[in-house]
Amino acid sequence: MHCTRNVTDDVIWVGASDRRLALFENLFPIPRGVSYNSYLIADEKTCLLDTADSAVMRQFVENVEHALGGRDLDYLVVNHMEPDHCAAIEQVLLRHPEVKVVGNKKTFQMIGQFFELDLEGRSVEVAEGDTLELGRHTLSFHFAPMVHWPEVMVTYDACDKILFSADAFGTFGALNGNLFADEVDFEGEWLDDARRYYANIVGKYGPQVQNALKKLSGLDIQVICPLHGPVWRESLAWFLGKYDQWSRYEPEERAVAILYASMYGDLENAADILAAKLAERGVREIAMYDVSSTDVSDLVAETWRCSHLALVSPTYNMGVYPAMANYLHDLAALNAQNRTVGIIGSGTWAPCSAKLVGGEVEGLKGMEVLEPVVNVLSSVKDEQVAQIEQLADAIAASLEA
Repeated sequence: MHCTRNVTDDVIWVGASDRRLALFENLFPIPRGVSYNSYLIADEKTCLLDTADSAVMRQFVENVEHALGGRDLDYLVVNHMEPDHCAAIEQVLLRHPEVKVVGNKKTFQMIGQFFELDLEGRSVEVAEGDTLELGRHTLSFHFAPMVHWPEVMVTYDACDKILFSADAFGTFGALNGNLFADEVDFEGEWLDDARRYYANIVGKYGPQVQNALKKLSGLDIQVICPLHGPVWRESLAWFLGKYDQWSRYEPEERAVAILYASMYGDLENAADILAAKLAERGVREIAMYDVSSTDVSDLVAETWRCSHLALVSPTYNMGVYPAMANYLHDLAALNAQNRTVGIIGSGTWAPCSAKLVGGEVEGLKGMEVLEPVVNVLSSVKDEQVAQIEQLADAIAASLEA
């Protein structure tokens, strides 16, 4: 049975949610599931914007057919060719041999890589700024390369002032009946997943996001329809501001995230001491995470949120503790930058983690490593407590600067 919702009178959400999938991209935990959004415009001509993942194929097809109400499908616009949005292309073409596929040159190259389809006479290749008339609705196409794939484009509907934004402005989380961001407590219940989605999926491409934001600033956008998560029809400036901030690699909050690794509890003790000393100095925004039991995607998201990081890691096999090394690898891969970092390391017979962590951090753009860098020999002694107090002083002073 179909399950659709209207975005406007003749723009219909025909997507579906998946609450069974444990790992998005077989990588990121999604305990709240994920939605795969697709939209149908029912004008003089009908137009489907993107498809859905194979996991929700049946529901998606039922939704599309209900929204069409027996009409032909004239156009399928493909904004993004990642399989969670393009998997149903072949199914749509089989059901609707009359449909024409709309995409750019790179879109069609990727369609040829994913499918063996004969699109002779069934394709409409568009360039930047091209338009498509549906009746009341006029669509225009605007390229957003590397947000976060090279073929990505967004579609703007001049009639209802809707931006169909591909993966931009998306978030993890299944839709539980509420399609619109103003129907939920987005800041309280969705923002963490939106940040985690951005930082881990799109975060590497901040300059490209900035370019897209500047390009789209000339459009009168009243509604944003992303491919994941709620649709925006209110408070757009607030969410656009988040994307602007995240893509500039500017911290969202003046806060400290203490990320620690500890094999036997000694460095967890050091992290606890640092947290207590920060609190004594009036720091209230403190978050603590054991990197061994916290998914790295959450650690990355907190890096985007917080202005200050404290990285606490033992030496392991003459290197950095593996879970911390994995986090640092992701920071480099995602182009993280512009944070202030305190470091505590440890070891018993060849302590080198503090130096190695510092080297990784200093290799990132705009990172400031605070002094002192603390080294713990096996367990915390009075000397290290004094050094941790100095580090707490430096962090607190930096937060106030």
